[in-house]
Amino acid sequence: MMTQQGWEELQFLGGDDLKSRVFSIIRELAGAIQEREIDDPDVTGSVPRLAKLISERKELSSYRELFGTLARSTGLWNYIDTDTADVRDEIIAESVTVPALGGVTLHREQVAALNTLLSGKNLILSAPTSFGKSLLIDALIASGRYERLAIVLPTIALLDEFRRRLMSRFSEQYPIIMYHSEVAPAGKVIFLGTQERLINRTDLAQLDIAIVDEFYKLDPNRQDDRSMTLNAAVYQLLRRAGQFFFLGPNIEGVRFSTDSRWRFEFLRTRFSTVAVDTFDLAGVENKEERLAEEAFRAQNWPALIFVSAPDRANSLADQLSERGQEIGHGREISNWFDQNFGIGWALSRALAAGIGIHHGRIPRALASQFVRMFNNGGLPLLLCTSTLIEGVNTAAKSVLIYDKTINKEDYDFFTFSNIRGRAGRLGQHHVGSVFLFNAPPPRSDVEVEPPLFGDLDEAPDELVVHISDEDLSPRLTDRRDDIAGRLDLEPDELRIASVVGLDQAIALRQQVDIAARNGADIFWHGYPDYNQIAAVCEIICKVRQPSSFGVFSYKQLTYYLNELRKNRPIREFFFWYTKTYKGQDSNQDNIFKFLRSCEYGLPQLFSVVEMFAKRKDASTNYALFTAEMPRWFRPEILKNLDEQGVPVQISERFYLAGDTLATLSKRIRDAAQSGDRRLDRFETGWMLAAIPA
Repeated sequence: MMTQQGWEELQFLGGDDLKSRVFSIIRELAGAIQEREIDDPDVTGSVPRLAKLISERKELSSYRELFGTLARSTGLWNYIDTDTADVRDEIIAESVTVPALGGVTLHREQVAALNTLLSGKNLILSAPTSFGKSLLIDALIASGRYERLAIVLPTIALLDEFRRRLMSRFSEQYPIIMYHSEVAPAGKVIFLGTQERLINRTDLAQLDIAIVDEFYKLDPNRQDDRSMTLNAAVYQLLRRAGQFFFLGPNIEGVRFSTDSRWRFEFLRTRFSTVAVDTFDLAGVENKEERLAEEAFRAQNWPALIFVSAPDRANSLADQLSERGQEIGHGREISNWFDQNFGIGWALSRALAAGIGIHHGRIPRALASQFVRMFNNGGLPLLLCTSTLIEGVNTAAKSVLIYDKTINKEDYDFFTFSNIRGRAGRLGQHHVGSVFLFNAPPPRSDVEVEPPLFGDLDEAPDELVVHISDEDLSPRLTDRRDDIAGRLDLEPDELRIASVVGLDQAIALRQQVDIAARNGADIFWHGYPDYNQIAAVCEIICKVRQPSSFGVFSYKQLTYYLNELRKNRPIREFFFWYTKTYKGQDSNQDNIFKFLRSCEYGLPQLFSVVEMFAKRKDASTNYALFTAEMPRWFRPEILKNLDEQGVPVQISERFYLAGDTLATLSKRIRDAAQSGDRRLDRFETGWMLAAIPA
């Protein structure tokens, strides 16, 4: 089979020499199809390479029909051009084209997975990033077989991406429910949510199918601190669902107990719709200089740069922007950032240079706009952390893997494969490029072992407290009673405590006891004063590191919470922060980390402290404060719109008391369409893209 170097050498051939070589390649591939496995990457990877070559070289136009036959034989039916294909190839392509999805053509492995699901079987699918797993979900919905669906996604960024796509395709057939304030109907509905959102819904009722993306996160050995919540949420969904479909990349197998109540088919495939060229730069002496060289090379754009952590992304973006090269069209969003967050941020300098940043701290509307500008060429470079492998779909041509760690620990081959798989995109970049600045980790097979598929008697405590009474064995009942006794909590309270971790819940109980003995002001209700907030923050910061909330101490946490809850526009909050910030440039976005913890993490910790305080004083009630914290002490619809790509700085200008998500969205879009002076030209384009008609 052709090597990467052999494919590169084809670029220097022309005329009859090129035609002769390509014909030989097609003939060799025809033989390999008969001899090799159907998902052999060398065979399937040759199809996108040939597609790119034939589309670029006029002298190869006579090979289009022959190429269509090759695409049919490999199963990459989505590469068949029905305008030039012979009748047999055209029939195949048309038979697997889905009109309800805009005429998208499926490939063979997608059809195989779809047939398994439509036969009523449960399916766990392991496939490469470029397989087209999201399209498979859409095809399931388009089949009309399922009325009530729940889809679990790992990040809110991916939730919004799914919401946009499903709204454009299915909004007339299905209500799409994402927020707790939305009421689900009794009939057809699609629930979208992270595990934290879906686990608390009370209106799921019976489901036809539960779909879980990135299912490998069910395995606690993947060191994801949200794993137990995911297991608990999926357990609740599977109890209600007639069928399930799990999707993920590069998994060799799924371990399960023979006594597990859930059975499934496992389909593992290496089938990929794009090819990837790999360039080993591990031996380069000056890696920083070589990174800049490849990053600023236009032929690599759009390029993702993977680094280990948010601080690393910030400092590297600053280094690249200081080189004085301005690429893309980032000046406008840089100016917007200055006007809405304050002047002097390193992030703004990076944006002006055409460099975006994507990690867990960045506000969602900003991150969404960065990805949008990355995909359309406005920001040719995007520095990413592990958010890259959690479903952020981009049109990246190249991936530059600069670091070999995630949060100071070497990543394994599974994670490396997922990062590498982000290069190339069907229909845009048939051949992606990956640049390795470190030796790849040793190849290893990954098996997933979800606790909910194992022996429930051996399940972790955080899952045990979520198991329903009818599934509790005598041993599990004893375990749950023991946990309840140690924490002095009722079963429903145990479930709340499990979200922060039962060990940490025990530690919080101990700190509440100490604080109560010392006369701390923790027995409050309604809206707390400064000292009451401080009393709870002190307890929390004795159990959790303050840095996990983006602060240095409980006093700073209290100070930030108090500033955030003041009745003023969010723009003024950020201006206050920018003016008073004294730290390093690379840490300035810790305020974003604080805001993320307000959305999820801090409210749950406050609630657990409240439960234990209420044991000592029944009048204790933090509900008002913990309800407002996740929405930054603003109307909920402003935060909902932020998740959908509309910054709070913009939505606050248009908000009126009594607004719903629909009325406010319409008012902002109408303003953008009519040239409202409250929006500048850049914001107008942003809003038209963020809020679909």
